[in-house]
Amino acid sequence: MNQPITQEILVCQNRTCRRQGSEKILKVLAGCDLPGVRVVGCGCLGHCGSGPMVLILPELLWYEGVTLGGIQAIILIVGRRPSIVSTG
Repeated sequence: MNQPITQEILVCQNRTCRRQGSEKILKVLAGCDLPGVRVVGCGCLGHCGSGPMVLILPELLWYEGVTLGGIQAIILIVGRRPSIVSTG
């Protein structure tokens, strides 16, 4: 039985984010087995120049400048489903 989708990870695929590597970010995240999570490419998230941008819904967790090395942190956070995330 498939688990219902409770979260969505949006990875910007607009021009600027694509130039900054968002295609690879999307490919890696989409290849992860994250129960209850849908990973999709999306249009501009409105933070051009800060990309690649990732948005986790419904929590509205924004990540900018995501790198392949930073994907593991996103996966851990999605697995915990926090309501508040401290980045520093």
